[in-house]
Amino acid sequence: MNYYELQDLDLKHIWHPCSQMKDYETFPPIVIDRGEGVWLYDKQGNRYLDAVSSWWVNLFGHANPRISKAISDQAKKLEHVIFANFTHEPAIHVAAKLVEKTPDGLEKVFFADNGSAAIEVALKMSFQYRAQMGQPEKQRFLTFTNAYHGETLGALSVGSVDLYNKVFTPLLLNVVRAEGPDCFRCPFNEHPDTCDAPCAMFAEEQLENHADTLSAAIIEPLIQIAGGMKMYPPVFLKKLRDLCDKYDVHLIADEIAVGFGRTGTLFACEQAGITPDFLCLSKGITGGYLPLSAVLTRNKIYYAFYDDYGTMKAFLHSHSYSGNPLALRAAQEVLSIFEEEHVLEKNAAKEKRLKQLAHEAFDGLPYVGEYRQTGFVGAIELIADQKSKTPFPAEERIGYQIYKKALKKGILLRPLGNILYFMPPYVISEEEIAWMVETAKQAIVEFFNEKGMGVR
Repeated sequence: MNYYELQDLDLKHIWHPCSQMKDYETFPPIVIDRGEGVWLYDKQGNRYLDAVSSWWVNLFGHANPRISKAISDQAKKLEHVIFANFTHEPAIHVAAKLVEKTPDGLEKVFFADNGSAAIEVALKMSFQYRAQMGQPEKQRFLTFTNAYHGETLGALSVGSVDLYNKVFTPLLLNVVRAEGPDCFRCPFNEHPDTCDAPCAMFAEEQLENHADTLSAAIIEPLIQIAGGMKMYPPVFLKKLRDLCDKYDVHLIADEIAVGFGRTGTLFACEQAGITPDFLCLSKGITGGYLPLSAVLTRNKIYYAFYDDYGTMKAFLHSHSYSGNPLALRAAQEVLSIFEEEHVLEKNAAKEKRLKQLAHEAFDGLPYVGEYRQTGFVGAIELIADQKSKTPFPAEERIGYQIYKKALKKGILLRPLGNILYFMPPYVISEEEIAWMVETAKQAIVEFFNEKGMGVR
């Protein structure tokens, strides 16, 4: 089949995720043939720099030789086995290594197969723990504005992005919401580099008012990703941990998108010096190869479920592909790459270079409200008015239009509303970083100039 026949066949049968399919009438799907490093190549020979790591999952480049070989070798031995009453070496090694590398006090690992499933596991574990510990009234969850935790119903319930949640409101859990940190539009006029997170008062107020009915609080450490790349300082996390301890509320850290080095440390919680009661991991855990997630928790929680079968205290959550050997062998290789190739040390120089080049490119550019960066995640917030920080109306789809223009220039910059961001694979070179930043700037400038909005 030729390229256009493939596109037609795709649209005849496939319903794509996170898409208004009518858009595909004028912007059909790009048929990707192969990947290498930070580059994706389509069936027509065009290439695209994957600046978003294919939805934040790819750490070490497309078709990474080490991970590919590890999966290939594993597939020749064992592709899958039921994970109840059976186990295998990749699962054992990954669990042990995660316990070693995550914050102290997380001793048990529960495997699932995607990020939303990890959130569901953590919510259910917290809820069931309360029921089995004589606290049945603690049934609700504290979440934050602009939060995103996935798209299954429990995960949607603790999220706060109307784009995903609103239509399903009648189906969702009754949660407690606190105002989340928003350093760009800080209500206290503080700067994140120097503040003491006075915005934690909003969480404290809700915890004080609802502690008797709250089982857990859930948060994305340091960056609220899908809610607009909102970045905040570690002191907020530290305060939240202390508040959860004070009011006997579990803390669930959703590091699905920010774990495995994205924020500059292996796990974001490290920067606050805290240990959550549940740590949810996915995305980068397999380097972008296969679906896998993990929930780490404390022995205290594990032993609330540990009893004779007849007490019915076991945690009976299960998925057919839990503990899949192929996915876990990929994860095992990813963890080995971190150790053997000194990834975080190498990333530090690249993060610094990205920050320097991005500020040079975007600071002072009309319609750019702010360039902000945490670790290897950078975000460009496009706004209609710099003084008032007024956003562009969502229906204008400014980010989406720039995204299409950027693709023609060879860079994949899938936006979050009117926020463009960089979250590239770690194998990106400094030369590729410079090209990525400059090409993104060109796409922004050309778009506004074509609209007659005078950007240079």
